[in-house]
Amino acid sequence: MKYIGEKNYKHGSKEKLGVLITNLGTPDKPNKKFLKLYLKEFLSDPRVIEIPKFFWQLILRGIILNVRPKKIAKLYKSIWTNKGAPLLATLKKQKTNIKKNLKNKVNLEIEIAMRYGNPSIEHGLNILRNKKCRRILIFPLYPQYCAATTGSTFDAVSNVLKKWRWIPELRFINGYSEEPIYIDAISESIKKNWKKNGKSQKLIFSYHGVPKKYLLKGDPYHCYCQKTTRLVAEKMKLKEADYITTFQSRFGPEEWLTPYTDKTLENLPRNGIKNLHILSPGFSSDCLETIEELDQENRKIFLFAGGQKYHYIPCLNNDYLHIKLLSNLILKHTRGWPENNN
Repeated sequence: MKYIGEKNYKHGSKEKLGVLITNLGTPDKPNKKFLKLYLKEFLSDPRVIEIPKFFWQLILRGIILNVRPKKIAKLYKSIWTNKGAPLLATLKKQKTNIKKNLKNKVNLEIEIAMRYGNPSIEHGLNILRNKKCRRILIFPLYPQYCAATTGSTFDAVSNVLKKWRWIPELRFINGYSEEPIYIDAISESIKKNWKKNGKSQKLIFSYHGVPKKYLLKGDPYHCYCQKTTRLVAEKMKLKEADYITTFQSRFGPEEWLTPYTDKTLENLPRNGIKNLHILSPGFSSDCLETIEELDQENRKIFLFAGGQKYHYIPCLNNDYLHIKLLSNLILKHTRGWPENNN
């Protein structure tokens, strides 16, 4: 293997601290061509789909990539903005706001990347390397650790760094589901929405689902989701009957974590729950799964089943407390490095 070196390295040049903030990903454009490229990368990740590669690739290339891109492209078009994909636009703004927040606290370089699609993790790491960052913090914006998201990010980072000749000092944030400011931020977002729309009969915490077998194999994701809900409920002094934790976005025929969000919304009106608020604490930014699935598709499910009022609470995005949380986590996890004097 030919390792990537630094031909123009000058002895005595100033070393820097770099932070790579990552999220899941998005297609470059909301059309069939780019959705096919995006889904091929995403669904070929063995962390996401734990099926023997040979059999899965037959299904993926023979059926899924010939059917789903056209369908999902329409959904992406419905949420696309003049700034492009909402997830990427928000990540860019988060980078700007975090840099402002840390300006006088720590000297660092910040880059952003997507696990799938662009800008890639390799692209972000290469920029940091070219800026002489010898210490790098990897910060995936997934509050609850899961092998399919946080673990996959680690894999992608490792696949890039194993080709470098000069490996940097490396730190990795693998979750922040219990951080006090995170719990405060979620709680405040709920309170703001209640103040605007009134408190509802039920509060639903909807997290992205994963196959149940991942839990049975030892993935802690389900436990982290439940703990986040419990901590927010305790913070807000909610009664057990006031809220419920559900799981959304299931894909394929096998059993996923339950209860399912869509099925729960279908059944609630039959049990007298006609007014609810719903949020998804596992997403740091609004994206297809929140804007289209939760706010649009699931709203229709609830209202069609007899519900009357459906209030979607947006993700934390660029909320002040969220930026404070992300900034504080960077300070916390870079402590002890020379660029951080806090």
